[in-house]
Amino acid sequence: MASLTRSIVIGPLSRSSSKSTSSSICAQCRRTFVSSPVLQSGHNKWSKIKHDKAAADAKKNAARTVFTKNITLYSKLYGPNLNDNPQLATIVAAAKKAGTPKALIEGAIARGQGKSSEGATLEPVIYEAIVPPNIALVVDAATENTKRVIEDLNQMVKKANGAKSPSKFLFERRGRVIFEKGESGLDVDDIMEDAIEAGAEDLENDEEGNIIVWSDPSSTQQICKAVGSKFNLKIAESDIVWHAIEDTKAPLDSSDELVKFMDLLTSIKDYPDVQAIWSNVSRGNMSDDEWARVTELIDE
Repeated sequence: MASLTRSIVIGPLSRSSSKSTSSSICAQCRRTFVSSPVLQSGHNKWSKIKHDKAAADAKKNAARTVFTKNITLYSKLYGPNLNDNPQLATIVAAAKKAGTPKALIEGAIARGQGKSSEGATLEPVIYEAIVPPNIALVVDAATENTKRVIEDLNQMVKKANGAKSPSKFLFERRGRVIFEKGESGLDVDDIMEDAIEAGAEDLENDEEGNIIVWSDPSSTQQICKAVGSKFNLKIAESDIVWHAIEDTKAPLDSSDELVKFMDLLTSIKDYPDVQAIWSNVSRGNMSDDEWARVTELIDE
């Protein structure tokens, strides 16, 4: 084998000697002459598989979040009994069809009643933090163990080089109800009088034509019931939101800080007791895809 190695280093072999040499090298030795592109190709294929799976999982989790949020909403508004609450029954059936686990559905119904899936009373938690480069977060959670939630969120924020810190002063607390446009053809002017009587402070249309009603946080349920029932409007969302004050928004560029920020948002979003994440982040120098991923992880 030593002489063979020397002959290869000294100079090129003739066609005939190369052929005889090739036939004399055992399969184990020939493995050392194999270049890496095949291995690299396999690596690229595996990376693509992992990327596609991650994208599919993210899409599935986003859909489940929408389902559970709406289940909680209709349970809160109209009660937990599917037989007496057709809106809840409809969204539960859709969630089951989409493969949402039974435990998530039952937990969402219970949360609408202020309970855990085991029946324990849930306490509201508002968690505030500041993370690099200077972005404010407000996290809404409901839990039977406040201390545990705060400790867990502290660890997540610390990992992102952030810290638990007052941030609510950078936001406005407002009630928001979104009615789907649907096939009713109704517009802001059609419901304005009834909405104001129920506590609305402002009304507008979004880009899809849905009607957004802003109010004091204490008026959202009354608006849902009074306006939604009278005009037979489907409620897309009903929230108490932390709306970032415009001149306090913090731009974020494409950087390591963006990666850490999205990792943090993902961890918080996946935490079972978290109900919403609010942020004053604004788009800096980043791609459309990067900004889309950020907006998918925060509530607006």
